[in-house]
Amino acid sequence: MTLRELMGDGAPEVEISALALSSGSVSEGALFFCVPGFTADGHDFAADAVKRGAVALVCERPLGLGVPEMVVPDVRATMGPVAAAFYGDPTAELRVVGITGTNGKTTTAFLVRDVLEAAGIQTGLLGTVKRVVGGVEEPVERTTPEAIDLQAGFREMIGAGDGACVMEVSSHALELGRAAGIHFACKVFTNLTQDHLDFHPTMEDYYVAKRRLFDGPGRAVVNADDPYGARLAAELDDVVTYGIEAGDYRARNVSFDVSGAAFTVDTPEGELALGTRLPGLFNVQNALAALACAGVLGLETETVVSALGAAGRVPGRLEPIEEGQPFGVLVDYAHTPDSLENVLKAARQLTEGKLVVVFGAGGDRDRGKRALMGEVATRLSDRAIVTSDNPRSEDPEAIVDEIVEGAGPAAERCTDRRRAIGMAIAEAGEGDVVVIAGKGHEQGQEFEGGRKEPFDDVAVAREALRGMVTT
Repeated sequence: MTLRELMGDGAPEVEISALALSSGSVSEGALFFCVPGFTADGHDFAADAVKRGAVALVCERPLGLGVPEMVVPDVRATMGPVAAAFYGDPTAELRVVGITGTNGKTTTAFLVRDVLEAAGIQTGLLGTVKRVVGGVEEPVERTTPEAIDLQAGFREMIGAGDGACVMEVSSHALELGRAAGIHFACKVFTNLTQDHLDFHPTMEDYYVAKRRLFDGPGRAVVNADDPYGARLAAELDDVVTYGIEAGDYRARNVSFDVSGAAFTVDTPEGELALGTRLPGLFNVQNALAALACAGVLGLETETVVSALGAAGRVPGRLEPIEEGQPFGVLVDYAHTPDSLENVLKAARQLTEGKLVVVFGAGGDRDRGKRALMGEVATRLSDRAIVTSDNPRSEDPEAIVDEIVEGAGPAAERCTDRRRAIGMAIAEAGEGDVVVIAGKGHEQGQEFEGGRKEPFDDVAVAREALRGMVTT
C-alpha cells in the first residue's frame, strides 16, 4: 500500500510495508509515527527510525531527514484512521462492541462475549484480564492497545475466524485517540466514579474523555442508574438504557443467595426472568448491560438468558478461593471508592460472621481517592487492614497514612501485603468473609524504578489457607 493511498492525494507514491510508533520496532519500508509522549517525544527518535528503514514519517513539525514527511496537527489523531486503512478497515466487517466506564468493564465484556459465543458467533476479546483471538487466550499489557496494534489485532481476528470482538475502552485510550478508526456496532457505558484524576484534571474532563466513545455511528447502551450515565443518555439520540431504578431494561424483584442472583427484567419486548451466578447488585447491572447489548445486536432472547445464567465469574472479580476452610475468601480488583463499596456490600450478603477487608491504593495515581477508600472500608467492614497495593515510586507507609486519614483509628496497618493477607486469613473465624481487594487478576507488585515483583493475591491466599488447613 502506498503513502498516498493511506493519507490522500497530497502524499507521494511511496510504498509502505509496515507501521511503527517505536523506533525499535521499525522494519524496512515502515511508516513511522512521531508520537509526542509523556516522558519522550517520537520526533527525537525519527532519525533512528529512518536509519532502521523507515521510508516516511508522520510528524507535527518538519524534521528534514531525507524521507517524505507528512506534517499533521496531531499525530495520535492521525494514527488510528491510517492504521485502519493499512489493515483493510477490519472493523467494517467485524462486529465490535466497545465498553467503557470506571467499573464493570471487564465483567460486562466477558458476559457480552459469552452471549455472542452462545449465539454461534466466534468472538474475540480485548480487555484488562486477557486477549482472545480465534479462541486462543493471550496475556495483555494494557486495557486498550495503541491504534496500530488494535487494527492489526482486528485483522488477525478476522483471519482466525472471529465474527465479532468485545473490547474494553479506557478513558486513557479515548483521550489519546487509540480507538479512532474503529466502527462500533454497539457502545456501552457502565458508570463513572472517581478514578484516574492523576491523568484527567477533573471529573468533567474524565467524563468528556469517556463521552468520546459515543461520537459517530453505533448504538449506545447506557446505565441510567448512574448520574453520568443519565446525563450521557440525555445527550444522545439513539440510546438504549438499563438499570434497577430506571431504564429500557429494568431489573426488579432482585434476590441473592449463595448461587448468585435472580431477578425479573422489564424489557422493550416484555418481561423475562433472569438468573446469574454473579453476586452483588453491581453485577445485576453488568448482566443488564449485556442483555441490552444483545438486544441491540439482534440476538435471540432465549439464547441470551441461558448464556447469562451459565456465565462464570471473571478472574479477580469477586473470585472465591476455596481450600476447605470454614469461612469465605474473595479476591477482587476493586481499587476505587465506589467499586470497593460495591464489593463490600456484595460480600456482606454472603457473610454470616464478620466481614474483613485487606486493601491498599496504588502509588503515582489519583491520591484523592485514598481517604475515601479508607472511609468506605471501615464503614462497611468489621475489620479493615490497610496494606500496600502497587506503591511504584511512592513510600508505601505514606500511601497507607493517606488511606488511614479516611479510615480512622479503627483501621489496622500492615504494609507487607503477603503478611496482611496471611494475618486476615489466620485470624478469620467460621462464617466470616475475607475480601482481598485492589489487585484482582494482577500477577505482580510494582515498585520504584519500574521494578515488578511477582505477586498474585489468589496464590498468596491459597498458600495461607493451605498452611492453616494442614496445621
